[in-house]
Amino acid sequence: MSGIEIIFLLCRAVCLSPAALVAENAALRQQLAVYKRESLRPKLRRRDRIFWVWLSQLWSDWRSALVIVQPETVVHWHRAGFRLYWRLKSRKSGRPKASAEVRQLIRRIARENPLWGAPRIQSELKLLGHELAESTVAKYLPLNKKPPSATWKTFLSNHLCETTAIDFFVVPTATFRVLYVFVMLSLDRRRVVHFNVTANPTAQWTAQQITEAFPFDDVPRFLQRDRDSINGEVFQRRVQNLGIEEVVSAPRSPWQNPYVERLIGSIRRECLNHVIVLNERHLMRILAAYFDYYHRSRTHLSLDGNAPHPRDVEPPDRGKVIAVPQVGGLHHRYTRVAA
Repeated sequence: MSGIEIIFLLCRAVCLSPAALVAENAALRQQLAVYKRESLRPKLRRRDRIFWVWLSQLWSDWRSALVIVQPETVVHWHRAGFRLYWRLKSRKSGRPKASAEVRQLIRRIARENPLWGAPRIQSELKLLGHELAESTVAKYLPLNKKPPSATWKTFLSNHLCETTAIDFFVVPTATFRVLYVFVMLSLDRRRVVHFNVTANPTAQWTAQQITEAFPFDDVPRFLQRDRDSINGEVFQRRVQNLGIEEVVSAPRSPWQNPYVERLIGSIRRECLNHVIVLNERHLMRILAAYFDYYHRSRTHLSLDGNAPHPRDVEPPDRGKVIAVPQVGGLHHRYTRVAA
């Protein structure tokens, strides 16, 4: 029912005599009763609901004329309108939303410092010139289903000088045999402390490599490895007897052993992908030449552009630059010599 129709009905009610109005009301009630008895539930529009809510506030006896719906329904409409009114009104006031820059900064600090809570982040933001309440900081923190803990990268960074990583990789030969290369990398200066080659790796053979790599008391505190079955019970007992604590990566997670995986990738890209291996002895010679270049000549970004065995800076007054072939000419070392 539109507003014009409502005004028309009100004017008509004023003009009619009381007897005519009573008769008309009786006729309308009878028709509504028939409609209610014979028809399905009518569909009311929003304007119909507004009309009955408005009429319930003006006419105390509105329930006596209501047939289409129950009076409780009109009360429900009124309460729903009340909630909607205050919901819309509350959007225009209240605490302003933090800027996108501050929200991103809160999430960044929380991501980079998983052990920090809202009070610590609030203090850090205050020192950066952002005055925020602790509840506001907590509002924008990401939800952590797991308890906070240091990341693998943080763990490795804190224990580089005490950690050695091991891994295997395979190399095919000219006769289509498969050889297994065992490498052991010290993480402090990216030094390969031991390597060996075999065609039949076992837990006993791998345990022997640990003994050969650390014959005396110079053993690392942590040994990082994957869950390869080669590192079996015999290997684990040998490591435990040496007083080394194992750090085992999750299944199918090579990124948790990143340094030795990066080393294996460098060996393949810079050496093995460019030669054909004949046998175990030939592979040992190739790897020995490469590791000599790797330790004494090859620069590393993680070592400030120097080699695992640091190279001295040679100023121009030391002489002219010459190239020294290494790894069979695959790489060169550049140095200065006096004329």
